[in-house]
Amino acid sequence: MSQDHLIKFVSVGDAKGVGKGHTYYSTKNKKSVERKLEFKKYNPIARKHTIYKEKKA
Repeated sequence: MSQDHLIKFVSVGDAKGVGKGHTYYSTKNKKSVERKLEFKKYNPIARKHTIYKEKKA
């Protein structure tokens, strides 16, 4: 992946706050998607799927 176009996704953690701050990096099509993305991905710290929100890199 090109380092210029990476988007940082940070976990908000589970209900108890476990796994907060874990990050994933990905890309997005900025021409067609103007809003901030939000994904539910696996968090290895919390050992479950948690919500990841796009943050400023």
